[in-house]
Amino acid sequence: MTTLLVIAKEPLPGRVKTRLSPPFTPEEAARLAQAALADTLHAVAAAPATRRVLVLDGTPGDWLPAGFEVRPQCAGGLDQRLADAFAHCSGPALLIGMDTPQVTPRLLTVDFAGCDAYYGPAEDGGFWALGLAEPDPALLRGVPMSTPVTGAVQRERLLAAGLRVRELPRLRDVDTVADAHAVAALAPRGRFAAQLARCTPVTPR
Repeated sequence: MTTLLVIAKEPLPGRVKTRLSPPFTPEEAARLAQAALADTLHAVAAAPATRRVLVLDGTPGDWLPAGFEVRPQCAGGLDQRLADAFAHCSGPALLIGMDTPQVTPRLLTVDFAGCDAYYGPAEDGGFWALGLAEPDPALLRGVPMSTPVTGAVQRERLLAAGLRVRELPRLRDVDTVADAHAVAALAPRGRFAAQLARCTPVTPR
């Protein structure tokens, strides 16, 4: 069985989903982030796992389901924080973020028989999931994050290490308003879609 890791920020106004504001207020953007995180955590809770760990920058709230360990993120860049999340796993682990509320338990049900790593590409050039049969933080340290080539560099890092890589479906991260509407359409019954429907874009004066 696998450890499922979710790396996330506490959904506070002005700290999360800043590219959604405008047209939404910082408070609405934070509520959208909270809904995305809640959808993600509930998908993880419903997927088979030996451990479920939230690696959090901030303080957990009532959006956190039961059954999760909570670990603080370490200091440093995103590559260092992802590497540190894997450093605390002693067996197979799959890590995802909070930006793909359309994720399902089925997508998170992985079997490392016959492969050493899972890689989930994102449409923006990054990756939404990374799984390692034998977690090695060195596989992530130094990978440039938040660039159009982040995913390609990370995948090449896995292959250069001689790992057998199995790809997961490509998913779209929620970064922009267009992303938000596209993702909500993919999961119309989720918390994220419901929250988006309650948001009112600010009209420029």
